[in-house]
Amino acid sequence: MHAKELKSQMIKGPLVVGGHVFLTDESISELMALSGYDFIWIDAEHGAFDRKTILSHIIAASSGGAASIVRVVDIDIAAVKPVLEMGPDGIIFPMVTSVEDAKRAIDFCRYPPKGTRGFGPRRAKQYGMKDTGSYLEEVDDSILKIIQIEHIDAVKQLDAILAIEGLDAIVIGPNDLSGSIGKLSQLWDAEVLRLCDQIIVKCKAKGIPVGISIGPNDPTYRDRWISQDIDFISIGDDIGFLTAGARQVLDSCHPASLR
Repeated sequence: MHAKELKSQMIKGPLVVGGHVFLTDESISELMALSGYDFIWIDAEHGAFDRKTILSHIIAASSGGAASIVRVVDIDIAAVKPVLEMGPDGIIFPMVTSVEDAKRAIDFCRYPPKGTRGFGPRRAKQYGMKDTGSYLEEVDDSILKIIQIEHIDAVKQLDAILAIEGLDAIVIGPNDLSGSIGKLSQLWDAEVLRLCDQIIVKCKAKGIPVGISIGPNDPTYRDRWISQDIDFISIGDDIGFLTAGARQVLDSCHPASLR
């Protein structure tokens, strides 16, 4: 699946499901893609990724049939430009706190006159095998530009953020959002839920696909968001899968109380 198909599914359904990757072995992204994830969230913000590793994961996700979406470390051209040239299917910009942040992020992804992206595509242009004219005609649809709303300041400016040309989707980060109002990790807090619901309602009103990143598969929490008619969800991660599997095997051998 590539960016254009992924966005179409976000708009028309069924629910798009992604998974997070933090560990550096690219086989993990390929395995998760082969398992059936629609997209792989390659987390360069919190994972120990260098540029070469990010590229390997992008290629591995594609090999397994999933879209690759990279969460960059910051809204910084030095962090964004090399990733764009690798040809991922999407980029997530974390901790956007203002309209200016969001505009700058989208501008980094678009060539002049629409934006400020410098021209130097490599894998993004199939290593030169795609002609420049065709590439430029398709480039805006070839990468999803996703803003992560995970701070109260961004929620307050959401109407203006949603009006930015070139924005493709919004993803909610409930953990940091809860922290921004002094309630870190209180994910079931009424105010935190209200803010998340407010984001969903506003995105739906503007026709902007909206999703949420929730990490581990807590069925009750997962189902709560699916019932809110979100368009995509990123759920489950490599570290969580390994931890759960290890605990399951150990528990089957002897009670946890004996360890």
